[in-house]
Amino acid sequence: MLYFSYGSNMSSKRISERVPSAKFVAVSTLFQHELKFHKIGKDGSAKCDARETNNPDHFVVGVVFDIHVSEKYLLDQKEGLGFGYEEKPVLLVSGTGKTIEATTYYATDINSNLKPYHWYKEHVMRGANEHGLPDTYIQNIANIVSIDDPNLTREETELIIYR
Repeated sequence: MLYFSYGSNMSSKRISERVPSAKFVAVSTLFQHELKFHKIGKDGSAKCDARETNNPDHFVVGVVFDIHVSEKYLLDQKEGLGFGYEEKPVLLVSGTGKTIEATTYYATDINSNLKPYHWYKEHVMRGANEHGLPDTYIQNIANIVSIDDPNLTREETELIIYR
């Protein structure tokens, strides 16, 4: 199955740790949506959301991965399907102009006052840089204000995959 990631799962190391069968397919764009850091995470911080706006000027750039259907439950568990995220089919446009049908998650529990932890934003930035998302798009992510995680062990555990 094809999965569209626009947040921390854009990082190949992170998605592979969560869903071993994940294989890169394409960088793609989801139109009439905007990237927001407002999904309430289990840890109380902000996570990414591709918020539907129906505004033709809005778009989210992300990464399509092919994952084995037998491992989808792993992604559902990590993403908290039914607990702040739901899923939906989306039509994407790849860099070559090809239309791709995929599944993505969207936030149902949001709080615009929350900030992401530095380590979460680092996952997003690593994935964006790894897959060569547009420079201005990466800069917009870099401009998102993030905060320290009071749980230093969690931060170390999250970022160990890059060492």
